Amino acid sequence: MAGKAWGGRFSEPTNEQVELFTESISFDARLAAVDVRGSQAHARMLAEVGLISKEESNQIQSALDEILGEIQQGKMEFRPSLEDIHMHIESALIARLGDVGRKLHTGRSRNDQVSTDIKLYVRNEIDHLDGLLQQLQRAFVSRDGDLDLILPGYTHLQRAQPVNAVHYWLAYTEKFQRDRERLADCRRRLNFSPLGAAALAGTTLPIDRDQTAKDLGFTAPAANSLDISSDRDYLAELVSSLSLIAIHLSAWAEEWILWCTTEFGFMTLSDAYTTGSSIMPQKKNPDVLELIRGKSARVIAASQQLFVLMKGLPLAYNRDLQEDKLAAFAAIDTIKSCLELAPSIVINARLNREKIASRIDDGFLDATALMEYLILRQVPMRTGHEIVGNLVALCESKNCRLKDLSLEEFQKTAPQIDNDVYDILGAENAVSALRSFGSGGHESVQHQLKLWQERLAES
Repeated sequence: MAGKAWGGRFSEPTNEQVELFTESISFDARLAAVDVRGSQAHARMLAEVGLISKEESNQIQSALDEILGEIQQGKMEFRPSLEDIHMHIESALIARLGDVGRKLHTGRSRNDQVSTDIKLYVRNEIDHLDGLLQQLQRAFVSRDGDLDLILPGYTHLQRAQPVNAVHYWLAYTEKFQRDRERLADCRRRLNFSPLGAAALAGTTLPIDRDQTAKDLGFTAPAANSLDISSDRDYLAELVSSLSLIAIHLSAWAEEWILWCTTEFGFMTLSDAYTTGSSIMPQKKNPDVLELIRGKSARVIAASQQLFVLMKGLPLAYNRDLQEDKLAAFAAIDTIKSCLELAPSIVINARLNREKIASRIDDGFLDATALMEYLILRQVPMRTGHEIVGNLVALCESKNCRLKDLSLEEFQKTAPQIDNDVYDILGAENAVSALRSFGSGGHESVQHQLKLWQERLAES
């Protein structure tokens, strides 16, 4: 069967529907550059061990460069009959070099070639994603002009305690740092070369897997040929990490969508990152944030797709694994598109300072500070909790704030309270009183902001 790498065994042509059903060129063409890179490393190694001549190796490498150039210029016609990007490149190489081109496949299989290509591609994408996450961190850290602003912190979406506004920005920065570290861990574990494991058992030929591993920037050759042929753990780990990035992006988007509502009124987004309504002329919709929130579902679904795909597959390679790229590419592309937009949204958003300040003392945000004031005066925590609860109920009945109560009213409930209580009441005072490491108090936040500015400047 002409054009098929495996055609010698078969006497009938492949059914056209089967060719369309089994092809992967429609989605794995993006692997062309890494496929060429892996093949060139393999050719160099074959020459070093004497399986092909130096001249043949140079011919192969030069022809592969030409083929890649044609692919990148859109000159190669992709045909389902050639199944995947590997066979398209190999077919083009044989068309140029004849038997010399056929020698490139010596000592390897499409099984280890596919895995090598995916690892090289994913490694590049992880590096790119790390850069995008770092840009988003820088965008949040660049909002140091918000250091003079206090925002309400929430639990259960109910006002809880006040924090410095930059504390919010650094919370997101911490989340995305963990995402970067997970990607770095994934990169470290995947960075073992599959090349030369062949179909599943290795080869009798005197190939040098250490050379190709070093040539391609891998830590070392992966150690077990059966495992290599079936391993997609690195993809599952990658997409799981991307799912957490998607969750963090979605939670950020949801929070800012709420903040942009009339009910909250905390924030106004740039017109450049919002859209309008076809029927309601007053509308300014946070559609980009809504789509970031919505696209997280695609990434999380890709993670589940990979886990279900891998479940129950016997060693070693099974054609099911061809579907791995659809899930991985979808997750990578989705996260990249979200991260490419997110920094500009962060930088250009405007906090509605006057509206925030006008309501910052609503919701008894200083209640916890008052309870801790009592603890410092030897009142047991649970007793202090009850006392402040009673004082809040009193304020609700009087429609006033804690700081509006008189000292006499305080002392009727808790004699331990003195005139200095007013130093910790009100949102501004409550924030200033926060002093623990990592807290939302002014000094702590300034310290953490400086650390992040230095850390991101270094990287």
